[in-house]
Amino acid sequence: MSSTTQKHRDFVSEPIGKKKVTALAGIGEALGKRLEDKGFDKANKVLGQFLLLGKDKELFRDWLKNTCGANSRQQDHCYGCLREWCDSFL
Repeated sequence: MSSTTQKHRDFVSEPIGKKKVTALAGIGEALGKRLEDKGFDKANKVLGQFLLLGKDKELFRDWLKNTCGANSRQQDHCYGCLREWCDSFL
């Protein structure tokens, strides 16, 4: 596993609450806007999709790529962030 970013550590350190989608590791302003445009304005909605996909890495990465155009690095960061959050809070 690659080292985590500060954004990742911040995200997984506390409950998801009403965090914006851009709080997710790998999701910046541009991807965040695309996700918001598709109804995923909050991190918990992306988490819901992650759970609906059974926390499956490839399914989630494909969904992220198709939904907002995330590249493989962004997909990995977001997946790792959500997976670790689930390990801590679910």
